[in-house]
Amino acid sequence: MRARIYKPAKTAMQSGTAKTQDWVLEFAPQSARSVDPLMGWTSSGDMQSQVRLRFPTKEAALEYAQDKGIDAQVLEPKARKVNIRPGGYGENFATNRRGAWTH
Repeated sequence: MRARIYKPAKTAMQSGTAKTQDWVLEFAPQSARSVDPLMGWTSSGDMQSQVRLRFPTKEAALEYAQDKGIDAQVLEPKARKVNIRPGGYGENFATNRRGAWTH
């Protein structure tokens, strides 16, 4: 069994960092998905592809994979660039703005 261990990135629809602190162990698909000819849905007989295990630390995920004999690949997360504006959000509505409001 092949699996990957990674720290999920935040989705485009969320502004916070919820569900991005845990490490996830996810199994690689063992068979290709098939398309249903009537509805067009994709399906698979591989039940392992539905399993996503969450762990508080990378070490805990690696230990679990070693105990169960899972060949796991660790994908390190990329650091998030901090976006700090000098005036913050309230600067958008300041009465002493020098330029035109552009958005």
